[in-house]
Amino acid sequence: MAPAEYLSHIKATFRQKGDPERAQGQMAYMRNQFEYYGLKAPEWVALAKEIFANLGIPEGEELKTLVRLCMDDEYREVNYFALEMVQKVQKKQPEAFIEFFEELITTRSWWDTVDWLSKLVGIHFRRFPHLIVPITERWMASGNMWLQRVCIIFQLLYKDKTDAELMFRYILELQDSKEFFIQKAAGWALRQYSKTNAEAVVTFIGRHPGLAPLTKREGVKWLKNKG
Repeated sequence: MAPAEYLSHIKATFRQKGDPERAQGQMAYMRNQFEYYGLKAPEWVALAKEIFANLGIPEGEELKTLVRLCMDDEYREVNYFALEMVQKVQKKQPEAFIEFFEELITTRSWWDTVDWLSKLVGIHFRRFPHLIVPITERWMASGNMWLQRVCIIFQLLYKDKTDAELMFRYILELQDSKEFFIQKAAGWALRQYSKTNAEAVVTFIGRHPGLAPLTKREGVKWLKNKG
């Protein structure tokens, strides 16, 4: 099936099953930046599963074409469909697929898609660890807030495999940022790593009083709640 026809099928399916009243609340929650069909996550995931079973998932350039069409769509559930599709096949992709991840991170960017993509980028970097430093250094230098956020949080699931030195370096490089999503990301990364190495996080925060209050607050939240 041609990518444009595939997209039309996705939209028709989602529209038929959507809830316009719920969509209003979803749009308001996301600051009216995106249209919604009013599907709950389990609903669109189930519909996506049916579509994949019936139509399959394209490969190569056809996959990228369809993903781009879905990511450019005004409806957020269609954007989510694109990422669900990528997630299904990402372990088959070559190392150069990181460039496509970069494209997706900077397309209709908001925390929901960026954080999902950050997880996928983290998986990709585990497959191709030699990409981590050159790619993240480029993203840090880009000035793009969302690429920088990914640089800070892509290791969230790495636990004892976290490159703490790299994470700390990137947090410090951005410590003067006034962007909420950067400050929050730094705190999130520190909080998550504190579950693996509490001493390192406490020491890092103690040595760097210039960190944003939000970052410090978020960074020790798990330790405080733990008591």
